[in-house]
Amino acid sequence: MNTAKSIAPTPFSERAGRALGRTWRASARLERKASGWLVARGMNANLADDMLWLVKLAALGLMLYAAFWVALLLGFAVLGAWAAGNAPVDDEEDKAEWRFSWSGYGLYHDEMRVDPGYLDDDD
Repeated sequence: MNTAKSIAPTPFSERAGRALGRTWRASARLERKASGWLVARGMNANLADDMLWLVKLAALGLMLYAAFWVALLLGFAVLGAWAAGNAPVDDEEDKAEWRFSWSGYGLYHDEMRVDPGYLDDDD
């Protein structure tokens, strides 16, 4: 009889949550460290916190700016692909074709010959 306990594998969502929690705690620790460094240099504690918020807002602004340009490029790519997919297809009827007709063998568009033709080309 097996008396060992089986351990259920940890789901991905739990591992991801723990990783995000560790990242959040590390970020908060670095923020407190930076705030303490600024206060140790003679800055007011409230002003140091405000400076850190300004840095966060500037980083957020830069990320939103980059996301805007990526979204704009993606939008133009989708628009270009849509336009290319909906472009009118040249029908075979509109193209000139080589054939024999009233003016001899040549390149015809509808019933009109479009190549220059020569006098001895009907051989």
